[in-house]
Amino acid sequence: MNRGIPFILSAASGAGKTSLIQALLEREPSLELAVSFTTRVPRSGERDGVHYHFVAPDRFQHMVAAGEFLEHAQVFGNRYGTAEATVRARLEQGRDLVLEIDWQGARQVRACFPGAVSVFILPPSAQALERRLRNRGLDSDQVIADRMAAARAEMSRYREYDYLVVNDRFDTALDDLICLVRAERLRRSHAEPRLGTLLAGLTGQEPKQPV
Repeated sequence: MNRGIPFILSAASGAGKTSLIQALLEREPSLELAVSFTTRVPRSGERDGVHYHFVAPDRFQHMVAAGEFLEHAQVFGNRYGTAEATVRARLEQGRDLVLEIDWQGARQVRACFPGAVSVFILPPSAQALERRLRNRGLDSDQVIADRMAAARAEMSRYREYDYLVVNDRFDTALDDLICLVRAERLRRSHAEPRLGTLLAGLTGQEPKQPV
């Protein structure tokens, strides 16, 4: 059975994670985004079911109580969560998934899927991160200061991740992510089930199946 690979991508707010993921999905169409649920209000251009599943706080809490989330966390006063049944179903179907989550969610996912591949995206400097936050033109000085403090706390968790990608030049960072995805797909534990028929024909032996 060819199980899919869960790819965890995390970053501090303003590091460019969302733009990189969108470009990654365009370049690697066989990847899918695990669309999260959130209680926050949609931003301009965001579509329900595409960028997030936007739900009321009461419904989100009901899903938490029912144990429907693989992971969930509160970030900047809003709640985010990933539906476990959907993720497991897609992985069992052999689909590789991108989970755009913070370090709290990453911990929960790794506990359920020890083979998950985790990537932390870093800005080139603290100054560059603050500049990106200010260039959005969305937040007050106090909000930006709060986001910078939260970003430092988030980035301090980088040691919990398998890979680190610095988003200085966008194209370079995107190429790094593509290389990571392709390399993981070539790892024997992932490639062997997919190449089962070929390997059996070449060696006369049945390949081992993942546990």
